[in-house]
Amino acid sequence: MTVPMTQNTAQLLVACLENEGVQYVFGIPGEENIHLVDAINKSTKIKFILTRHEQGASFMASVYGRLTGNPGVCVATLGPGAINLLLGVADAETNSTPLVAISAQGGLDRLHKESHQVIDLVSMFKPVTQYANMVLTSHAVPEMVRKAFSISKRDKPGATYLSIPQDVEMAPADADSKPLPIAPISVTQPTASDIDKAVKLIAGAKHPIILAGDGVTWKHAEQYVQQLSELLDIPVATTFMSKGVLSDRHKNALGVVGFMRKDYENFAFDDADLIIAIGFSIQQFDPKKINPRGDKQIIHINMFRQDTDSHYDVTLNIIANIRPSLAALIAALREQDIHYANRKPVIREMIQKELATGAASDAFPMLPQKIVNDTRAALADDDIVLVDTGAVKMWMARLYQTYLPNTCLIDNGLSTMSWTLPGALGAKLAYPDRTVVAVMGDGSFMMNSQEIETAMREKLHLVIVIWEDASYGLIKWKMDMELEHHDEVDFSNPDFVKYAESFGAVGYRVTKASEFEPMLKQAVAAKTGVHIITVPVDYRENLKLIEKLGNTTIRI
Repeated sequence: MTVPMTQNTAQLLVACLENEGVQYVFGIPGEENIHLVDAINKSTKIKFILTRHEQGASFMASVYGRLTGNPGVCVATLGPGAINLLLGVADAETNSTPLVAISAQGGLDRLHKESHQVIDLVSMFKPVTQYANMVLTSHAVPEMVRKAFSISKRDKPGATYLSIPQDVEMAPADADSKPLPIAPISVTQPTASDIDKAVKLIAGAKHPIILAGDGVTWKHAEQYVQQLSELLDIPVATTFMSKGVLSDRHKNALGVVGFMRKDYENFAFDDADLIIAIGFSIQQFDPKKINPRGDKQIIHINMFRQDTDSHYDVTLNIIANIRPSLAALIAALREQDIHYANRKPVIREMIQKELATGAASDAFPMLPQKIVNDTRAALADDDIVLVDTGAVKMWMARLYQTYLPNTCLIDNGLSTMSWTLPGALGAKLAYPDRTVVAVMGDGSFMMNSQEIETAMREKLHLVIVIWEDASYGLIKWKMDMELEHHDEVDFSNPDFVKYAESFGAVGYRVTKASEFEPMLKQAVAAKTGVHIITVPVDYRENLKLIEKLGNTTIRI
């Protein structure tokens, strides 16, 4: 928007958001932020997306930020509205996702005392953000907005928060106040000494392996990971959150690590004596899963040092931009005659065998392996799948073949439930020309299903696949493993077809295994509307998988 000759704080704030390149703001207006929402609606560059719950707004902003690399923005009123933002903000922070949250606050004239709907919001947001502060004067807006966005996008991305008291939002701002210029981001370089040390460690290893985390995606370093893997001919495992960093079609792609029990990929780490961890953070999973004795050498390549963990005792830190670090390492290794024969194809064969077994099944309710196989078959390589938390995540993370980065999104930081339905809206706005599919359990679906109305109102094409078992399936799985029985995890569901139709969406219910893939293809091909497919799943496979993995031995 063009800043008027006379402006209030809200208008100045919106000018600053425009300066940061913000295209969408997700949220709900309240009595205390009506001037901000009005200023956003008068902007010619920013569209306000009215959501049905502030939690949905924060998840939309988080996924938008994850896919674009630019902070997603969510807004709410004071008190309960701001509190409802908190889950998605914390989720963004733990997933290293850039997000800026803005909420109203009571006026300065009543913050010093007990007052209606007023709580200490800054103190509430501080533990789950990298920066949280209150705007006390319009003069501070350009600096505080620039700081919030700059911190959100720094080397380890995350969430930031600004609180704006009602009387400050309405107050006049100086006519000459304007957004601050955005300085270019510097690219840090690795030291020659660190690269030399890395080459020596790799040369001295017998069985090195690459662990690629989501930092590879943030820094667009996928091609360098592939080059390093091919140069040395060593395998690459990814975290749940970095699926697709190396295409699952590549011969060196092992799959993911992070499953709750020892999976096929872990055998490669048992065999390894050097882990080249690229863009990895221990928030994504416990490194004890890959280094149980804490005896492996580790090269940590990332923009930041990792927190202390006895199972992630780093031998060498290369703290610099990931792309130039890998480029320098690859160049140095090319001068050496270092090569390993990748002896891990048996692990890939185990995964493919599991998928093939599922693909051939006509059992109903459907086997999880079958649902994963048919989902992959119905979608293009660059379609975006968001996988919710629950038993569905375990099956999709393990088996869904992913060929491009950021095409299978999994939350493995905070691992909250029900982020995928609102998150799918953020994904569709980030990539309007690509198909977006939210895959979730029935428990997750009912937590944020109100955002179907938001998608319908915004005329977005979305596909939602509900794995239905009338239970909190992951908790049942865990109880059955540890207690040999389960309690308080079962519930009933509405008729999901009628529920979808009540929003004006299209509802489908799978009644036999052969129907699912054609239904999903039909929903994808529609290109318009919201399509909700309910597929009953047979989670008796959960304990069968645990038993199978417990009896699995792999000779590498």
